Amino acid sequence: MTPEFVLTTLVVVASPGTGVLYTLAAGLSRGARAGVVAAFGCTLGILPHIAAAMLGLAAVLHASALAFDAVKYAGVAYLLYMAWGAWREHGPLRVDRTEDRRAAGRVILDGVLVNILNPKLSIFFVAFLPQFMDAGEARPLLRMAELSGAFMLATFAVFCLYGALAAALRGQVLVRPRIMAWVRRSFAAAFAGMAARLALAER
Repeated sequence: MTPEFVLTTLVVVASPGTGVLYTLAAGLSRGARAGVVAAFGCTLGILPHIAAAMLGLAAVLHASALAFDAVKYAGVAYLLYMAWGAWREHGPLRVDRTEDRRAAGRVILDGVLVNILNPKLSIFFVAFLPQFMDAGEARPLLRMAELSGAFMLATFAVFCLYGALAAALRGQVLVRPRIMAWVRRSFAAAFAGMAARLALAER
């Protein structure tokens, strides 16, 4: 991997987005283990987009307004559902005073859905990965798979750091009900804002 690819990948991965927000929320509301589980779910959610980029399905999303909008508005609806859950303090982002080990499957599922329902990711990978491939690449699909694997590894590592940071602040939040309520509402507003941004996204 070239230094340019590594640096660009880290910048992209660390930039605030729905996956980062979800991992922070999971770590803060449920603890360090939930932060790692959320990071894993968000990373899994990238995989279908990478597969779509490699198989050419992203071109369908880019060319078909109906397909793009169908995925986009499903994503908008899900982000609004996450916002409502954070506001009402229920679902995977409910703040628990003890780490809930039974909810790992739900945390992973929500992490996957947060990313998989964003059609812009497929188009992003189509535009991003080829920049770091040689024009005369003998095995372009293999090379794209290697770059994709590195991108997913970086995503998981950086998101785990976000989750750990949020979990480290968790003790300070739980003992202060007003701060806890403010944090919960802030996450709700952030999810709603990202839903609005996705709704306005163009192909």
